[in-house]
Formats: sequence, structure tokens, C-alpha cells
Amino acid sequence: MIFALLLLANAAGWVPARWPSSDPRSLDLLKNTPVNCLLIEHAYWSGALNTRAKQLNVTPLALVRPGDDPAKALAAGFEGLVFEGEFDPAVVSRWKPVAVLSTRTQMGWNTPEPIAGTWQGLFPGIHVERDGAAKAAPTGAPWVDTNSGFLRFARALTEKPIWIANTPPPKTIYRVERYLQAICDAAISGARWVLAFDEDFWARLMRGESAAVRDWQRIVQLLAHFEKHPEWRNLSPAGQFAVVQDASSGALVSGGVLDMVAARHTPVRPVPSSKLTDERLRGAKLAVDIDPSILTEEQKQVLRRFTAAGGTLLSGPPGWKFPSAQAGSITLSKEDVDKLDAIWREMNAMTGRRNLGARLFNVAGMLSNLLVTADGQGRVLHLVNYSGYPVEDITVHFLGKFGKAILYTPEAEPTELKLFPVEEGTGVEIGQLVITGTVVIQP
Repeated sequence: MIFALLLLANAAGWVPARWPSSDPRSLDLLKNTPVNCLLIEHAYWSGALNTRAKQLNVTPLALVRPGDDPAKALAAGFEGLVFEGEFDPAVVSRWKPVAVLSTRTQMGWNTPEPIAGTWQGLFPGIHVERDGAAKAAPTGAPWVDTNSGFLRFARALTEKPIWIANTPPPKTIYRVERYLQAICDAAISGARWVLAFDEDFWARLMRGESAAVRDWQRIVQLLAHFEKHPEWRNLSPAGQFAVVQDASSGALVSGGVLDMVAARHTPVRPVPSSKLTDERLRGAKLAVDIDPSILTEEQKQVLRRFTAAGGTLLSGPPGWKFPSAQAGSITLSKEDVDKLDAIWREMNAMTGRRNLGARLFNVAGMLSNLLVTADGQGRVLHLVNYSGYPVEDITVHFLGKFGKAILYTPEAEPTELKLFPVEEGTGVEIGQLVITGTVVIQP
């Protein structure tokens, strides 16, 4: 029992990776890296691998799919089980895995497992259409395929660590930048991506090819950047714009309302309908209620108090329902996206050019997330560059007066930024951003 409790306590600090080898020597790649948790599927279950992992203070977890025997995994010396796929709840209850990687709709927000996880996710990056052209976002900038809207909602719904365990599409070879973007896409939303690479990269890395090793070092450097600041993962959204929705109103869909708002770099605060309270809306000036019909009378009273106190509320039209993704899909069809156009136009008109926490300039091909520091006084702004090339001369106008700003990046030591006054409050400029950067600004 004591061992089990220790295992669960450590779960919040696990930095996970799928590991496609049973060779104990392959684990030498993990020396002096943040990766401290491996998900190993049946073909690679090995007592020798587990022994070596434990010597390196790495937690080996057996990845169990339907048809695999959990008893064999535990007999091989694994420290825990991760179920992936659809399982009978009685089986889950019997074996007590540390995580069940399920569909988004079946994620265990309130189940006993210490980690909430899913295998469903887009592979983050600039969306390219079949003709090779980049799809346009609502701002006219390139559209970014991202899981961040869904992950922000998940973070608002549960205090558990969140794993998104999507894998590269089959027969695909990616440049390392796509893997860096996948790490950042999860990290800025308070989650972790379970490392998983294409077969070509894995093979080259296991052979020790110099280019693959250099790419691995960049991946490790980026992981270390976020793991140096675990406090970022649990911070709350800082924006003055709240979106009230739940699973039935599109919160689990990628490319939905939260992603549309984020594409405009409007700081957004996801509020699950099931957790709608006065406290959740505290500090918000604008709110959108996607589907009023799913609210209880008590929750409707919360929104009435919000508007009575001066807040502006936009509600979905009577009888209007958020389009449903097709079974097994996490995105909407083009036709269904078009159905969101009316509510998008209303939201766009409501927010306008207002500064609802921060305004960003020269950030095409990027996404951002604005959070409030634990003391409530400062702000943390995550920036991720999906464009594939360094972005220069980024400007941020923070709402409010601040006295000091520090830029954190994976490639360099923290740098103090110069502040300048703007109409909304305080401005900063970032000379260049390669993959990601985080601005921490304080009074």
C-alpha cells in the first residue's frame, strides 16, 4: 500500500515517453534528461529493461491494450499499468492502472486513476490543405492544428495531471520542429504530450546517428525548459473573456470556439458549464454561453449576477446546438464549421480590438496563453511558434501597470525585457522567438 501511494504521488512529476525497444542499452539516451517515465507496449515487455530503468530512476509502465494480460506485465517487474483503448470498467477497477488512455469523451475526470489521458489528438502545426496552401485562421493568418483549446478546457475541469498521447500518422516522417511544437502545444495548456516519434526518427536515434542525436538533444532541452517551472502547469487563465461550455457544446472538439478565440490571441478563460460559479467568472468582463439549455437554474443565476454587475453576456440562440463531430472524430466537418460562423461573428464584434489581458502583434503562425501568477499580481504569457522559422519583433501590450518582465526560452538564460508605457498599460518587445518563449511580468 505504501508503495502504491508513493507511485501515485510521483505521477504529477512524470515526464512520459513511449519506448519502442526492449534493449536495456537503449535507456542510455535517458541519462541526464527530464524523461523519467516510459510507456512500453507488449512487444517490448522485458524484465531486463525494467531493471535498467529503475537503476536510472525511470518509472517503467506497461502499456496494456485490449487482449494483453496485465498479470504478465506485473510479473515482468513494471511499476504500474497504463491502459490504452476501450476496457470494461470492471477490468479497470480490478487492475487499477495509473492512467486510462481513452477517447476524449471517455476520459476519467473523476475516476480513481491519478492521471487523465487520451490517445486522441491532432498533430500540432500549420494546417496545410491538399493543394499545399495553408488554411486561414479567423484572423487571416495561417490556421494552426492544435489540441490547446481542448486541453485548456480539460485543465479547467480537473486537477489531475493530463496526458495527451497521440502519435504521428503512419508512414509519416516529421522534422524535429513538429515534435517540439507538440511538446509546447500541450505544455502551455498545463498538460504533457507523451513523446512518440515516427519510425524513421526512432531507428536513426537508436543507431546513434549524429543528426538524430542532435534533434534528441533539442527535444530534451525543451522538456527541461518546462520542467524547470512546474508551477506554470497549475496557473489559472488570466483573461477577461470567459467561454462557458461543456462536452455537449463542443469543449472536446479541436478547432471549436476556444481555438477560434485563441487564433485571434484573445486571452480566454474556459469555464465548464458543470463548474460555473461566481468565483469562476470573477474578473471577467465578457462571457459567451455556448448552450444555455444545459445550465441548471442555479448556474443561470450565476450568469444573471454576472450581467447585473456590469458583465456582457452573449448566449447561443434559442434552440441552437453546437454541431457534433462524427463518431471517432475530434474535429468538425467544413459544413459544421461554417455553422459556427454566426456565433463567431457575434463574438468577434463583442471583443473587437479590446485588450482583455494582453494584445499581441506580429504573431502570425503562433498561439499564446495568458495566465495569472500564483500571487495574483503578475502574468505569465506562453508563446508557441508553429511557423517552422524564427519569428522576429514580437510586441505585447499587457493590460495594467507592471515593473519587471523576464523572458524564458529553451535556448538561452532568462532575459529581462525593457518595458514601455502603452494606452492599455505596459508594453514589451521580443526580438526573436525560435520555438517557444514565456514572459513573466510582475508589478
